[in-house]
Amino acid sequence: MNFSVVWDNLPYLLLGAWPDGPLGGAALTLALSLASGAASALLGLALGIALAMLRQRALRAALLGALAFLRAIPVLMLIFWVYFLLPIAFGLDVPELLTVVLALSLVGGAYLAHSVYAGISSLPPGQMQAALALGMTRWQAMRRVVLPQALPMMLPSFVNQWIALIKDTSLAYVIGVGELSFVATQVNNRVMVYPAEIFLAVAVLYYLMCASLDVASGWLLKRQPVRAWHEPQAG
Repeated sequence: MNFSVVWDNLPYLLLGAWPDGPLGGAALTLALSLASGAASALLGLALGIALAMLRQRALRAALLGALAFLRAIPVLMLIFWVYFLLPIAFGLDVPELLTVVLALSLVGGAYLAHSVYAGISSLPPGQMQAALALGMTRWQAMRRVVLPQALPMMLPSFVNQWIALIKDTSLAYVIGVGELSFVATQVNNRVMVYPAEIFLAVAVLYYLMCASLDVASGWLLKRQPVRAWHEPQAG
């Protein structure tokens, strides 16, 4: 195998046409995944808290239905809908990068919402009841008592979803976004005879990005205090 083609094109694989053109390659993949990860985390946190606090059955059923719909449709289809359907249906011209971030954030947020709800539900109900007995509102109890205890338990789910987002950014090629897979295909089409070397290098780059996130999350988990919850015994 001849990996000289990888070294010759490594700057393009990492940065795309930057600084003479738009940012691309692995750097754009990281930028898209960071933006989508932050947006999906905020959306998932908000929707998960809503699931835990909503008491109206109709509203809760509507929210569950919307989350189920977003989890059921492929990310690729959602990208197509945002990019092609919104301009036709509502006259909204959504830029390519925003399309990818929006689609990934909606799907990621839908998955994380259930993780947040599960983390909140895993705490003993006495935590909320004790906070309410002290005179806090439900929102104050959630923000000051429940979430600080539940968030560390949610971290593995968040990390898994963020790793999935890094890989899902490769779907952006369908609307011409120059992320890592797109520029790798361009390089392969130009040199023609080294597909194994080029896409093996791409796999290594994806692995390094995902593994770095996994190592960082492991470091954060080790810094979290271990809490063991014990329900009081009856009688």
